[in-house]
Amino acid sequence: MAREGNLDPPTRHPLQWRNPEFFDEAQCLAELERIFDICHGCRRCVSLCGAFPTLFDLIDEGKTGEIDGVDKAHYWKVVDQCYMCDLCYMTKCPYTPPHEWNVDFPHAMLRAKAIKFRQGGVKAAEKFLASTDVHGSLAGIPIVVQTVNAVNRTKPARALMESVLGVHRDAWMPTLATKTLRRAAPHALMERVVDGERTPGKVAIFATCYVNDNEPDIGLDLIKILQHNGIAYTIVEKERCCGMPKLELGDLDSVAAAKQANIPVLARYARDGFAIMSAVPSCTLMFKQEIPLMFPDDPEVRLVKEAMWDPFEYLSARRRDGLLKTDFSKPLGKVSYHVPCHARVQNIGRRTEEVLKLIPGTEVHTVERCSGHAGTYGVKKATHPVAMKIGKPVFKAMAQHKAGGAPDYISSDCPLAGHHIAQGFEVNQLGAPKLAHPLTLLAIAYGLNETADGAATPEPRSPSS
Repeated sequence: MAREGNLDPPTRHPLQWRNPEFFDEAQCLAELERIFDICHGCRRCVSLCGAFPTLFDLIDEGKTGEIDGVDKAHYWKVVDQCYMCDLCYMTKCPYTPPHEWNVDFPHAMLRAKAIKFRQGGVKAAEKFLASTDVHGSLAGIPIVVQTVNAVNRTKPARALMESVLGVHRDAWMPTLATKTLRRAAPHALMERVVDGERTPGKVAIFATCYVNDNEPDIGLDLIKILQHNGIAYTIVEKERCCGMPKLELGDLDSVAAAKQANIPVLARYARDGFAIMSAVPSCTLMFKQEIPLMFPDDPEVRLVKEAMWDPFEYLSARRRDGLLKTDFSKPLGKVSYHVPCHARVQNIGRRTEEVLKLIPGTEVHTVERCSGHAGTYGVKKATHPVAMKIGKPVFKAMAQHKAGGAPDYISSDCPLAGHHIAQGFEVNQLGAPKLAHPLTLLAIAYGLNETADGAATPEPRSPSS
């Protein structure tokens, strides 16, 4: 007898992407029909993203008012609206495994995306947009960086990017760093190693494309925090993109290539007793969840999974071990903090909030809802307006601090979500508080940054805004 709901914690089946049947379109559409019918009868996820309203509109406006009245050719409209945030699976759906209905909406969407990609349905512009290693190759090159950043802020350039690359002219776009994290970071600190009961006493930092090439100050603030706490650290000797942008496209072969480049390197650090740390939740999630689900029998993948930490997950564990310094010298005032989707689905709890609340003179207002950015989804011409619409409740919730009035800072563990939220503040005329990554906030509180003015402030969102 089918249960009405599922009280067991959700489990994930490995992704059968190396089985030829995985790419059978007819079988995939049949599975989508099965899952869509269940979603139609439930509708709990209608407020999460654009995928579910798109699906329910197709059904409600169809010939029968049921899924059998929807032309399967329209299923791809639903697939295109899914940006793999995983919230439906982890926070809403009562029918995830081990429930007998076995609903895994995100991985059903991923299967469809993989079929579309293999059939040549993804445009070259989208592939380029997801090639973060290529974009970052220009970072740190004198004159080139300044030229690229300046050109990207002009109206003609943004109009050209919109027509050629499909990048919305009003969407916030990251700038290239004049000096990458790898070049700017101080030499590794390896003199002191204090292991806790739960946490290793040395850290290997997986720089990530974004932090290394676009916002190295986030990585530098992480290093300052580790140094202040006497935690030995090093930066992973070499790396490629984690593969998340390619996963969102359905380009699983490129994800596998990234895995092949990263995992052997990271596994060596794991064997040597390092905690491996990434300051971008999506990158952390790739190594904790998506790559292990693609390669469930690879022992090195499992080793890296067990060694991978979110920065505040690690710092929180150090606190429980009695090893985190709390000698904070500067209050932060009112902080409106956003929990990114890919942090939520790691099932680590509100660790960033927990650490920030240790700071005297700091009031943290936490908003736990999708910002709408979701990687390339938030910048594409077709989906940027939808992303702004999805994020509007977040913008409004963060603008009014629970302590009353506007916040002094807005912050998100996901740097892209943070800038998207800052743009939402600007577009909706909600004021202009400082935008700072939580690691930057912690560095300020420790007195490791000279002034709070060192926090990043929202840049002009576009030449036309």
